[in-house]
Amino acid sequence: MEAAAAGSQQRLGSSTTCGPRVSELTEAGNLAGVQHIILVLSGKGGVGKSTISTELALALRHAGKKVGILDVDLCGPSIPRMLRAQGRAVHQCDGGWVPVYVDQEQSICLMSVGFLLENPDEAVVWRGPKKNALIKQFVSDVAWGQLDYLVVDTPPGTSDEHMATVDALRPYGPLGALVVTTPQAVSVGDVRRELTFCRKTGLRVLGVVENMSGFVCPHCAECTSVFSRGGGEELASHAGVPFLGSVPLDPELTKSLEEGRDFIREFPESPAFPALLSIAQKVLTEAPARVP
Repeated sequence: MEAAAAGSQQRLGSSTTCGPRVSELTEAGNLAGVQHIILVLSGKGGVGKSTISTELALALRHAGKKVGILDVDLCGPSIPRMLRAQGRAVHQCDGGWVPVYVDQEQSICLMSVGFLLENPDEAVVWRGPKKNALIKQFVSDVAWGQLDYLVVDTPPGTSDEHMATVDALRPYGPLGALVVTTPQAVSVGDVRRELTFCRKTGLRVLGVVENMSGFVCPHCAECTSVFSRGGGEELASHAGVPFLGSVPLDPELTKSLEEGRDFIREFPESPAFPALLSIAQKVLTEAPARVP
């Protein structure tokens, strides 16, 4: 292993054998079998990128797709908990690190720095070059195998991790970006810079998602715009990119993420359910595919 992950060697499990299809693909690069790559981005922290990444992956899985999640939020790796996968060990095979499968059918797999930490409360206090090296390892040294979609959950901003991720993934493109905001003007202003980042780096924007878009009362079904409303749609219109939808606040969605449950399967009556399914359907239609 490279120096970037040297301090995490003890979290790596024993070696295992890659399946024949995985071994075949690693000869051409560990992302050779990935058909679509989607980066979930935002210029603002706390807008729910990890929530959208997780629910998008679950919705794509329920649409019959095989999905991988690459968590490059190195300082805040929350997806292992959201998928009830925290504490798992990462194993190695001839093709590299084996991602952690979160279901028996092996339809969703995940790689995160959270699996490499001895203590879940341990802080990742790394400078840019070490972060960039681990991101490159996650792209080149993980045996992703055959996937329909790879969803990449990113930290907020437009800095080192984002440039390292785009540079590492670009050879396996085309890449698509899903940009997340909340409705209020402060968030929209920061997310507008993320759209500028996408233009400068040549990322195709699949669309904008407005998260936390109102609270629907479970008793009377009235929607209260807690954080204003419409900022995401206005941003998309101004930038000339698609608006994928608004996801309302829902206590059941929060609870399902904290407990690592499958919201898409368990809460079809939630007001957030049709919004998340609609976003996934638009991604299925719009995400650019690799040409074999």
